[in-house]
Amino acid sequence: MSRSAAREKAFSLIFEYLFLSEQNDFTMENLSDSNELTDADRDYIRKVYTGVIENYDKLVGVISLCAAGFSIDRIFRVDLSLLLLAAYEIYFIPDIPRSVSCNEVVNLAKVFSTDKSPAYINGVLAGIIKKLDDSGTTA
Repeated sequence: MSRSAAREKAFSLIFEYLFLSEQNDFTMENLSDSNELTDADRDYIRKVYTGVIENYDKLVGVISLCAAGFSIDRIFRVDLSLLLLAAYEIYFIPDIPRSVSCNEVVNLAKVFSTDKSPAYINGVLAGIIKKLDDSGTTA
């Protein structure tokens, strides 16, 4: 299975988390239980899902700063899920190029969200990357 498909599964778990406000191990095992998934895919899904939950407040804070006048409560949950996924990758998985993280979630937005969402998500992620670069921190 490709990293893109694993990323889509991680997105689904993050989306569910926004409604439940707790980690759902049953859903994670269900989504990860596929012969098509490699061990690396399963590790990626687990790492991103638990990482977003563990760093939720920090990620939401960064997204809020770059969300162009939108409070977190006003961002569509699909879009917020995608932003959390990409922000986690940008901050915590340095071996994934930032451009890949951005392109992948923008492509997911084209499938799962509104027509305006890809441009909005791309703009927020550009702000996050700029903020990270300006702080001198490496991702």
